[in-house]
Amino acid sequence: MLSVAFLGLGAIGRPMARRIAAAGFPLTVWNRTSARATAFARETSAVAARTAGEAVEEADVAVTCLSTSADVRQVLDGGVLESLKRGATLLDCTSGDPATSRRIAEQLGARRVSFVDAPVSGGVRGAEDGTLTVMCGGEAADLERVRPVIESFGKKIVHCGPVGAGDAVKAMNQALLALTIWGTGEALVALSKLGVSARVALDVINASSGRSNASMNLFPERVLTRAFPRTFRLALLEKDARIAAQIARDERVPAPLTQLAADLCTLARKELGEEADHVEAVKVIEAWAGAEVR
Repeated sequence: MLSVAFLGLGAIGRPMARRIAAAGFPLTVWNRTSARATAFARETSAVAARTAGEAVEEADVAVTCLSTSADVRQVLDGGVLESLKRGATLLDCTSGDPATSRRIAEQLGARRVSFVDAPVSGGVRGAEDGTLTVMCGGEAADLERVRPVIESFGKKIVHCGPVGAGDAVKAMNQALLALTIWGTGEALVALSKLGVSARVALDVINASSGRSNASMNLFPERVLTRAFPRTFRLALLEKDARIAAQIARDERVPAPLTQLAADLCTLARKELGEEADHVEAVKVIEAWAGAEVR
């Protein structure tokens, strides 16, 4: 059985690592906050490593689940690059940027280590249930080698293309998420000011062509209830939308809506703070309009 190292026990990473441990893979974990790794090891069959380099020394598959590609780069430069054994695979589940992933893959390849970018979608609930969608970029043979590990936390596993393709698909998906949250927010605030109940409006929208994950799930569960659970930071959605906008620029594709998604995320994050959840962006629309979605 493949031995696994998991680096990054955040909101998504922790339940993903738990699924890997539950599947029986020998697992070593590391987190920048060491107490989190120690606590995880006490609760599971995993072993907590003192350093990221130590965690990956014997791993056949090293999984990184960090906030940005820059974080992955920092961890690699901090000892992981030298510690990965020949023949290992770095499975990067960070929502990263394709250009950095390609550079990392090239550097790892020189050391006979393969690389698969594999960002995920499905949130904390999907990670806990093992139903994440995993978008993979890299060589098909490398993906097949690590597929058993991915299957422990992912339900839909898609080979999107060469290295960086998984990152690109994830970024574009996130830009669409930002646009549907903002667009649904604008529509419901305007309708609320006209006296139309948000529940009535959503009942119609969700049976019609304007429906989206935002209208079908996020708004009923988070906005109408005013719960706004903090499961995915707005700042990270902003980062992903900016990656999508950069991809469009690099490929010379006119993308004013994608750029707008990034700019609106930046505006909302500045208004609401670094810890705001992505769905809380609707609060900015409400404040501007002087009305609340009800």
